[in-house]
Amino acid sequence: MLPPVTDNPRAPIRPAPAMPALFSYGFRPFFLLAGIWAPLALALSVEMINGRVHLPTAFDPLTWHHHELLFGFVAAAIAGFLLTAIPNWTGRLPVAGWPLAGLAALWLAGRAAIATSAVIGWWPAAIIDLSFLATLAAVTLRELLAANNRHNLPIVVAITLLLLANALYHAAANGIPGTTDLALRAAVTIVIGLIGLIGGRIIPSFTRNWLAKHDAPRLPVAFGMYDKLTLAITVFALLTWIAAPDTTTAAGLIAIAALFHLVRLARWLGHATTAEPLLLVLHVAYLWIPIGLGLLAASHWLPAIPPTAALHAMTVGAMATMILAVMTRAILGHTGRDLHAGPALTTVYILITVAAMARVAASLWPALHTPFVTIAATAWIAAFIAYLGVCGPMLVTRNAGAAA
Repeated sequence: MLPPVTDNPRAPIRPAPAMPALFSYGFRPFFLLAGIWAPLALALSVEMINGRVHLPTAFDPLTWHHHELLFGFVAAAIAGFLLTAIPNWTGRLPVAGWPLAGLAALWLAGRAAIATSAVIGWWPAAIIDLSFLATLAAVTLRELLAANNRHNLPIVVAITLLLLANALYHAAANGIPGTTDLALRAAVTIVIGLIGLIGGRIIPSFTRNWLAKHDAPRLPVAFGMYDKLTLAITVFALLTWIAAPDTTTAAGLIAIAALFHLVRLARWLGHATTAEPLLLVLHVAYLWIPIGLGLLAASHWLPAIPPTAALHAMTVGAMATMILAVMTRAILGHTGRDLHAGPALTTVYILITVAAMARVAASLWPALHTPFVTIAATAWIAAFIAYLGVCGPMLVTRNAGAAA
């Protein structure tokens, strides 16, 4: 179980080191890398799928697309979040300086190894790529055990499972049949589980704080038995989907999980946060979980709803939107700025929402697939370029300024 979450860092302050600001805290390099890689990887994968770009990779274009967004973009964002949150959980100094730069270098080496895996061989590429998540798991375990913070050890389990899902992608690149779809389902399950666990803590906590400051008559329901039941049902449902994706049992369990998440979200009073986009976007991001689960369940009974609609609701919708929401909030808070989203950041949230809606629509309306995919790709790239324009300078400089 995660401890209560606040917007105020409580880790010890390290004396100003002789190092670039970029490597002074975990969120800085990894939120920058995530923001750069998200639009670049998407643009490259579109060109690869259309046959206009040919990377010397052992992965086919679609598998490369899935892998690099899940284990490149999403993994970088997870690393940035954990390396920033762990000092708050443990009271220990943050990983910084050369160790942090080394972790970032491992991530970069993984991207290069995947891109050249047809040249260097799938086995060396796998070792290089997998070393990042393995090292992140080891660092997380070390920090938690050093602080005797054992109730957060499930985070280490989640990273390890993500590492195993990544290994399945490399097995697929080596020609082992049936591993690509299994790896995709496993990775999506793990990340959605992390959003359900961590999002289920920070969203009601941040919402409660904001509503209390505004003297709201009602506050979000605190984490309790209903939340635990929701997470348990979701994990069981998605594990069933991993093992038996085309069964009525899996579809029924996923439908139940979708309803539980919808009720859970309603208990957090997101409708009362429309005045603050920085907070509202967290609720919007979480809403994509029941939408994605609902579409996944419906795809079993309704041929007009393909599983790809659910997949993109959970990836472009839940994952990317939540990542942008958490990254922007953390950057503002940890660089001394007001927790408020001005027009620039609000535009980022609108663009990623448009991208998610358009990509789901492309799956639901095959006749309009190409224009919807074009809209989705354009909005995705624009969202992350706008994010970099607003938050990039904050990540590489020490000084705090006015909120964006």
